[in-house]
Amino acid sequence: MSKTTPHSDRSDKAGETQEAWQAENSKIAYLGLGLMGQAMAVNLARAGLNVTGWNRTAGKAGEAALLEAGGKFEKGLADAVADADIIFTCLGDIADVEEVVLGKSGIAGSAKKGAVVADFSTIGPEAAKNIYERLKAQQMHFLDAPVTGGDVGARNATLTIMVGGDEEPFKKALFAFEKMGKTIRHCGPSGSGQALKLCNQILCAVNMISVCEAFQLAKQLGVDENLIVGVLSAGAGGSWALTNLGPRIINSDLAPGFALKHMLKDLRLVFENIDGKTELLPGTKMARDLFGAVEQSGGAKDGGASGGAGDRLGTQAMILAYDTRE
Repeated sequence: MSKTTPHSDRSDKAGETQEAWQAENSKIAYLGLGLMGQAMAVNLARAGLNVTGWNRTAGKAGEAALLEAGGKFEKGLADAVADADIIFTCLGDIADVEEVVLGKSGIAGSAKKGAVVADFSTIGPEAAKNIYERLKAQQMHFLDAPVTGGDVGARNATLTIMVGGDEEPFKKALFAFEKMGKTIRHCGPSGSGQALKLCNQILCAVNMISVCEAFQLAKQLGVDENLIVGVLSAGAGGSWALTNLGPRIINSDLAPGFALKHMLKDLRLVFENIDGKTELLPGTKMARDLFGAVEQSGGAKDGGASGGAGDRLGTQAMILAYDTRE
């Protein structure tokens, strides 16, 4: 394996035996079967793990996909988590996570003592620390475990998973993390995974400015757009965004791998966690404003109906703010 965590390259028989025992005997609940969650839960089930899914809206595609992969599905949250040793959540914003984890009918009141709850959502470090303390009082363990790698990484089990929280529950859940990601790193105490994820979102957001402006300049100078990706991806200016999203921009494919509304939410969290001091991060503020302009316009330039741009468009739709699409 090529996981960048000190716990993932076990060569001793004792470690291998313990991991095999955990994989065979642990019951896993996966709550939130959206675009990312569906693919991640399916990978757990395909690996032969005992996975039970739950979704706030029953009947969506994730339910059928998980069942087809060999997993189970429960319509009730309490039924899904009742016997689970490890509970994964992949939801939306802070309120969504708090409702599912801490709400009246949520995990805190339904799961067994000692359960490990790992949340893949991006909610920021302060919210993660609050949930950690609340679950600790219920004798449960909370890990903030946001991911990066997009829908492609979720499908291919190549995600980067950044984990904050206590080390023992991290070790307990590691065998399952390894079925969903390639790079798994314990980053420190509660909130550390979220802090690193917000840094990641700055890299993604600001890098998208450079990708769009490179295409803008190429158009102005009469350079074939395909050369931007084909030649420059291998150079010092190359990036994941250029390699993966550049071709989508060329093909006017603005469908979301990572939805525009989620990036705007994450950038909101960046500034909320530094008390709104936008002057500290001028590039990030510019990216936020450009994404916001596309959302507010309804993404009309992409030929879609007005409204709903946050759901309908991916982050590569920043190109619409530059008005370069024919």
